[in-house]
Amino acid sequence: MVQYAAGLPPESVVDVKGMVTVPDTPIKSATQCHVEVHVTSVHCVSKASAALPFQMEDACRPDAKDGESEEGDEALVRVGQDIRLDNRWIDLRTPANQSIFRIESWLGKLFRDYLHEAGFVELHSPKLIGGSSEGGADVFTLDYFGKPACLAMSPQLHKQMAAACSGFEKVFVTGPVFRAEDSNTRRHLCEFTGLDLEMTIVEHYDEVLVLFDELFRYIFDGINKHCKDELERVREQHPFEDLKYLTPTLRLTYAEGCQLLREAGVEQDDYEDLSTENEKKLGDIVKEKYDTDFFFMDQYPLSVRPFYTMPSPTNPKLSNSYDFFVRGQEILSGAQRIHDPELLVERAKAWDIDLEDLKGYIDSFRNGALPHGGGGIGLERVVMLFLDLKNIRKASWFPRDPKRISP
Repeated sequence: MVQYAAGLPPESVVDVKGMVTVPDTPIKSATQCHVEVHVTSVHCVSKASAALPFQMEDACRPDAKDGESEEGDEALVRVGQDIRLDNRWIDLRTPANQSIFRIESWLGKLFRDYLHEAGFVELHSPKLIGGSSEGGADVFTLDYFGKPACLAMSPQLHKQMAAACSGFEKVFVTGPVFRAEDSNTRRHLCEFTGLDLEMTIVEHYDEVLVLFDELFRYIFDGINKHCKDELERVREQHPFEDLKYLTPTLRLTYAEGCQLLREAGVEQDDYEDLSTENEKKLGDIVKEKYDTDFFFMDQYPLSVRPFYTMPSPTNPKLSNSYDFFVRGQEILSGAQRIHDPELLVERAKAWDIDLEDLKGYIDSFRNGALPHGGGGIGLERVVMLFLDLKNIRKASWFPRDPKRISP
């Protein structure tokens, strides 16, 4: 039996039968240290017929330290990202990857659970649309029976129609989002999973901010409660510090965030958009000053937000918009939306957006629409930042970027 088992190729699928016993001393080299199996039979279910592109032992090694290459040296072999992704079905077998995607599954469940309990309805929005979701050129275009169309880069317009114009008042969407951005960074994908919601506003857009605050803390608390073992399996290969967050979540205005940057010697105007570098610097400043990895800012400049964003009633240069951040990177962008059709037309013209492409969207507000707001979350980015992974591809089952469209 031992000779038969030793002759099976690595990663073959086997059935093993035996007697579970308690060892005299704990077995520290195994995941289950207080029990062992005395094997009585081994049966091969499926023999691996192809040579492995890499050894699983190498694929499970801890991340390279700063200044050390991902592949490592001859004494300590590591598997590079490209060969992992080329053979993703094997790479997903590592304990860390098994845990990452179980955590990701829990995150989606917690998102749905909280919103269902809060009275939200799940909307299945179309992914084929005419024009572009929010204006701009970063869309995948296609021919739709002789008419121009594209893959949706957001469910934005349809979730607004459903919440504000159709009587549902609270909706959420989970599904693929497409961005034709030729960006080969560690935090961008051309297809990712969007977690979006939209809700009506009774008095003030703070109502939306309170919900997002509670939603994120519910998700973070839930992962920490239900995924203890998975978090440790990830930590063994990808070391990280637990996410720190406050109750309630730290809130800053955009101007206050800019002021913090200037006080640290960083140039940042109150009416200019934050660069990726300045976002990270602000995250470091906030961590040092408030001891939190999670915060949000509101009252962004109107000029840096989408056309449908509601201008601030107290300052026409600002908007009722907000971003949430984890470890110095944005995980959610949202705002109160314009529900007045004439103001929508005015703002669309200011962005040089073809009104014909937006006719159905704008017309939906002409029969009465409630004030409303919401936001969009990138599932993979939240997982990446919660676990402090160094590349978003580690949080995507089968990543799609400008250089990868398989497997």
